[in-house]
Amino acid sequence: MRVIGADGSNLGVLTVDEALRAAQEAHLDLVEVAPNSEPPVTRIMDFGKFIYEQSKKEREARKAQKQVEVKEIQLRPKTNEHHLGFKTKNARGWLEEGNKVKVRVRFRGREITYPEVALEQLEEIANELTDVAIVEQAPQLDGRTMLMILAPKKK
Repeated sequence: MRVIGADGSNLGVLTVDEALRAAQEAHLDLVEVAPNSEPPVTRIMDFGKFIYEQSKKEREARKAQKQVEVKEIQLRPKTNEHHLGFKTKNARGWLEEGNKVKVRVRFRGREITYPEVALEQLEEIANELTDVAIVEQAPQLDGRTMLMILAPKKK
């Protein structure tokens, strides 16, 4: 097997016993790095330290990732202009923070017979937020609710 030393130098092709002896003399571990190559490649290293540094890199990568939350606004077909205004303002803030916004219009009773009212409301919200959002999912009727999803625009 090909052996790479603790300092990164190539020790050459050694037998298993010779490689283990070299690792024991350095008070380190013999780790198989590339088992499928011909001959297999091993490295003399502190395996515990290697695992620790690998997990540390993974933690840093997870910290760097941005979690996208999906916020929700619920309306009714009878929601008045004032309430629609401040709900749109909340949605704008969430979109500027980088979150997605789900806009839901719930129908109660006979309101379901006029889905065009809800469609009009959703289109109005989408038009007001065109500068900060794109429509990810167009308004669609799902049971007694009409749903639209807005995603923040890329900067």
